[in-house]
Amino acid sequence: MKLKKRTLLTLDAVVNILLGLVLVFAPFGTTDFLGLPPAGSFLYSSVLGAVLIGIGLALLIARSGAPGLGLAGAIAINLCGGLSVVIWLLAAPAARALPGRFLLWGIALAVLLIGIVELRSQAWKRYPDG
Repeated sequence: MKLKKRTLLTLDAVVNILLGLVLVFAPFGTTDFLGLPPAGSFLYSSVLGAVLIGIGLALLIARSGAPGLGLAGAIAINLCGGLSVVIWLLAAPAARALPGRFLLWGIALAVLLIGIVELRSQAWKRYPDG
């Protein structure tokens, strides 16, 4: 199945915006309710660091002549962010709440899956202008 670049970018944007809105607007008790690590843990700074690395890679890709940050940049950001969550989950103590681990695995796998679908589509080569 061949996907257009615009479709992939739209799907990617919607997933990221929804996840971001949950994190920004969630009430303070949400992390406890979902079994997620507390704000003082290294998970959130690790993910932010990985996303910033992905943005840096996206900018380097754009510098090399790719048009804008576009799909190649989204791939870099998704793979860095998703892999950081996977690494954190593998390195974290098993004492974490099970619902939170399932949720984080789901988010990590969804972000990685989007990145892999984008990577395999090679839509940035077929549709360089959109």
